[in-house]
Amino acid sequence: MPTLVIVAFVGLLGQLVDGSLGMAFGVTATTFLVALTTLSPAAISATIHLAEIGTSAVSGASHWRFGNVDWKVVRRIGLPGAIGAFAGATVLSNLSTEVAKPLMSTILLLLGLYVLLRFTFRGIDTKNLGKPLKSRFLAPLGLFGGFVDATGGGGWGPVGTPALLASGRMEPRKVVGTIDTSEFLIALAASLGFLANLGGEGVDFAAAGAILLGGVIAAPIAAWLVRHFPPRLLGATVGGLIVLTNAKTLIGKSGLALDPAAQRVVYILIVAGWIAAFAYSFVQYRRDRVLESADSLADIAARNASGSDEPKEPVPA
Repeated sequence: MPTLVIVAFVGLLGQLVDGSLGMAFGVTATTFLVALTTLSPAAISATIHLAEIGTSAVSGASHWRFGNVDWKVVRRIGLPGAIGAFAGATVLSNLSTEVAKPLMSTILLLLGLYVLLRFTFRGIDTKNLGKPLKSRFLAPLGLFGGFVDATGGGGWGPVGTPALLASGRMEPRKVVGTIDTSEFLIALAASLGFLANLGGEGVDFAAAGAILLGGVIAAPIAAWLVRHFPPRLLGATVGGLIVLTNAKTLIGKSGLALDPAAQRVVYILIVAGWIAAFAYSFVQYRRDRVLESADSLADIAARNASGSDEPKEPVPA
């Protein structure tokens, strides 16, 4: 029972992060299940995706309620993602994916680094906001993201979120909501793939239920949080989390296999850089808010001075 309580807390924490940042539910939950259980990688991924069917449904409904979902993008990225997830579940059930992990982590780390630097130093690029995303971009992205998610126990968010953020065509809160909502299709397809290849044997249904319970509790909180989190800070947070998450694979046994002391130095440098980037983003965000307030006051003063027939607005002291 204590273990299931811990697993439920993992589900709550994972969904709180995933629902507010658009990634890391699978990565968080998989990491803890590896430590807490003796299940095979395929069974762990199957357990996580089974729980995600419920958590992503609740999370998607919460994001929809707060206006964070672009349904056209959900359809165009989610359906190819489901195909990739089913294929990935089939591959993982029959093959080891250890060779592919360093390559995938390198791609994800570079994407995360790009997002971190872009949002830290440039903020939100608004000139492309509202422009439609093409299916020729979304379909391969979804196919790759779904495959990575099923084979690695997580990855839909780390692949989809930075790519959509980097496009500059969607607000960060809508990127998060859209990725979280489309994850329902990926979780469903991956679960069907695992059950078709593994059957019910080896899947920990009790752990899946505990993760689901924790995730359902956190989903509406995360959907509210992302709506009120400043976009520039959200982008910096997501980018740093992607870099930190994937660095673990690259410097661990699956990659460079650095000794523990060297790994600690790398982690310290990454975290220090992440904190510095977030602090810089926060300072720039506060500056932008001051400039926006000044521009707004100047517009009100100009309208009042022009003698417009519209009701005059007092200039705040």
